[in-house]
Amino acid sequence: MALTKIELANELIAKGFEKQAAKLFIDQFFDEIRKTLASGEEVKLSGFGNFTLREKKARPGRNPKTGESVTISARRVVVFKAGQKMRDRVSSAKNSK
Repeated sequence: MALTKIELANELIAKGFEKQAAKLFIDQFFDEIRKTLASGEEVKLSGFGNFTLREKKARPGRNPKTGESVTISARRVVVFKAGQKMRDRVSSAKNSK
């Protein structure tokens, strides 16, 4: 099961936010992350982790359906690295089960 934007908004609503304000906050939060990454900057969230951009070079590949060789184009991808606090929390939650 995955956590969705709607579930995040519902958590804010449960904590006393108005429904529209919670949805707007979640949307603006993720839009700001997208805009920052699109401009080429990193996003660092203390206690959570870092979103960085990595340039991938063009490389040879193949179509698994036909076996035909194709070139996979160069592209920029987003990489997330969890911070130490997040890794510790996830590790301790996993060990307590």
